[in-house]
Amino acid sequence: MSSTSFENHQQLLAKFPPSEPCSCDICRSYCARPGWWTVEEAAAAIEAGFANRMMLEMAPEGTFSVLSPAFKGNEVNFALEVFANQGCTFFKDGLCELFESGHVPLECRYCHHNRQGQGIDCHLEIEKQWNTPDAKRLIVKWGNLTGFWARQGLTVIEK
Repeated sequence: MSSTSFENHQQLLAKFPPSEPCSCDICRSYCARPGWWTVEEAAAAIEAGFANRMMLEMAPEGTFSVLSPAFKGNEVNFALEVFANQGCTFFKDGLCELFESGHVPLECRYCHHNRQGQGIDCHLEIEKQWNTPDAKRLIVKWGNLTGFWARQGLTVIEK
C-alpha cells in the first residue's frame, strides 16, 4: 500500500470510529448486506485467509470495483443480485464470525442503531478509496489468488 493509501485509511478510521457491540434487531439487520472493508482491511483479510469468502462488487458505471464479504453462496464471484437475500457469508447463527478477528469491515464496525442514516457517509468515503491504483492492484491479486480471473476466461497480470 502506498503512503497516501495508508494515510487515507487512518483518516477513515478516525472519522468513522467503531460503535459499541450490539446484537439488537436493527444492528443484526445490517448484516443482510455485507459491509465494505477499506482497501487496507481487504488486503489484511486476504492475508488472513479470507479471500475465498469475498466477492467482487462492480460500480454501476463500471468505474471501480470493491472486494467485500460475499453474499452466502456467492463466494469468489461477481456480486450477483440472486444471492443478495442470503446475507453476509460471515453472518452465522445471528452473529458475525469476524467479530474479535480483527477483520470486521470498517462499514460494519461503524454502523449501529444509534447511527441510523449515518452509514451512507462511511460507505461513500470507503468507495473513494476503492477507485485507486492500489485498490485495482489488490483486486488483480485477489482474482489471481482465487482463480477468479481464470474462471472468467481471463489472464490478468499484476503490475
